[in-house]
Amino acid sequence: MSEIFKTFKPQNSLIAKYIDYYYLDFKPKNVLREFECYPHFNNTISLYKSHKRLNDGSILFEDNSCPLQIFTPIRDKILPIKQKGKIHRIVIVFQPLGVQQFFKDLDFSGYLIDFNFFNQRELTSLFEIEDIFKLREMLDSFLLKRYENYENIILENSMTCIFSNDEYLLSTEALALKLNVSRRHLNRVFNQVFGVSVKKFQKIVVFRKLLNRKLFENPEKTFTSLAHEFYYSDQSHLIKTFQEFTLKSPKKFIDEGTHLGNEDTFWKIL
Repeated sequence: MSEIFKTFKPQNSLIAKYIDYYYLDFKPKNVLREFECYPHFNNTISLYKSHKRLNDGSILFEDNSCPLQIFTPIRDKILPIKQKGKIHRIVIVFQPLGVQQFFKDLDFSGYLIDFNFFNQRELTSLFEIEDIFKLREMLDSFLLKRYENYENIILENSMTCIFSNDEYLLSTEALALKLNVSRRHLNRVFNQVFGVSVKKFQKIVVFRKLLNRKLFENPEKTFTSLAHEFYYSDQSHLIKTFQEFTLKSPKKFIDEGTHLGNEDTFWKIL
């Protein structure tokens, strides 16, 4: 199998409600790859075929090693990744509250590196497949048998407000009032489930929506126009947000980044 990076959507309609996309990342001749991932409201499970995680957080390929399974939560900071040796991994990209539909009684507010989301037999089957369509079918089926509806009315209603275009700038107080809960309780629920505050979650959502507009929908649009469209007070406010999330100006961030696959995977390859 030659080098591959492919993104693909779930086929099952129920699974597609909770999973944004999957991707297959295969680099048989990799020696060292380093890249940076940026804040996102999604969260992921990464499945590595034969790897281990070192003390510095880097991922090392070893022949005959056990599969490695890592959950990455909603991110509000840059996530540096270092991969040493051959890469063969499958990644599941969940919507907010998506992973909770399939795996119960776990704390998804932080990283999980010592939990087996899939058993050895399932992982062996997944890593034997080269055909994307068959891989999608198998991932859907493995997740479907784990599905058990999870509800969190406060978070579900919060996200309805936050993701709707006319609710971008709701203060935490205004959102809490709208949901008929206290500001303190609302923040506590966000931190317990998502690992970030209400305000931080909203900032990440607006950042990603603006980024999608610039990268995929209207690349010619200026940052001044984007600042106005997404309710930043001015362009300097937008720049401040990019500095907070990427440590770069908007232009430098766009120029240095690399779009992989057909979804919103956008990394800086080092």
